Amino acid sequence: MVAVPTVTGSVDSADLGRVLAHEHVFVLGEEYRQNYQGDWDEDAQVAEAVEELGALPSMGIDTILDPTVLGLGRYLPRVQRVAEQIDLNIVVATGLYTYNEIPFQFHYTGPGLLFDVPEPLTELFLKDLDEGIADTGVRAAFLKCAIEEQGLTAGVERAMRAVGQASAQSGAPITVHTNPHTGSGLVAQRVLAEEGADLSKVVIGHSGDTTDLDYLMRVADAGSYLGMDRFGLDVLLPFEDRVATVLELLRRGYAEKMVLAHDASCFIDWFDPEAKRRVVPRWNFRHISEDVIPALLEGGASEQDIETMLVTNPRAYFEK
Repeated sequence: MVAVPTVTGSVDSADLGRVLAHEHVFVLGEEYRQNYQGDWDEDAQVAEAVEELGALPSMGIDTILDPTVLGLGRYLPRVQRVAEQIDLNIVVATGLYTYNEIPFQFHYTGPGLLFDVPEPLTELFLKDLDEGIADTGVRAAFLKCAIEEQGLTAGVERAMRAVGQASAQSGAPITVHTNPHTGSGLVAQRVLAEEGADLSKVVIGHSGDTTDLDYLMRVADAGSYLGMDRFGLDVLLPFEDRVATVLELLRRGYAEKMVLAHDASCFIDWFDPEAKRRVVPRWNFRHISEDVIPALLEGGASEQDIETMLVTNPRAYFEK
């Protein structure tokens, strides 16, 4: 058992309960919001998030892991307002989300660059883990990076190596946004391992976007968890295929290598809200409780399989 920092204070890993391993409260670019989103209503958005997330405990969900980091609009004071009003653990991350270049704040500063200093990204990540994020008093509990179809660009590699270094130094686990259709989970595993990260403490996110069992088993056999974490995004892979893939992996003995989630958010400024609800109507925090678990059980999963994916594996993610 270990103490896991949450937005409202630390909890014992044994008390995390059922965990959705990859969700977002807000994905919201603050610079864009302040300059162009004149219709933003802070109080209303917080109230909507309280209502949406506050319903999860009654649906059997006790904790969400929120990998909203630099590049996705992480702003803890807003999340704190939500967390203080609900009976749900919100566990936050540090890291950098980019598919291409790193932000200009780091473009010229770092090892071998114009201003040649130790990697500032690693230092910032460790600060968030050890001391807290900004002046909120909230410590990050895990790390996040990304690799998309663009592959291992120079910026992606630098961010990923900094995350790997921070994990190796702190012991904090990692979640990686990947594109399974390009095999990028295997690339992420290689790079993170080169930096000393323990692959058994890594979730290869968005693995559930593919039905390629050979690829998924290679990732899991290398030691990492498979993030079957986009339930509701049927536009990327139909519901039936997502469920069937999890069921087949369960049949092959991979229950201890999967975690579940939606990659949903209370608000995301990437899409028009009405269009999002119309195109992906089941992309919400309720979908796993209402639809996915019943479908898995009907398809042959056991109650123990569900507990393993929702309780045992997320707990082990922090305890290893």
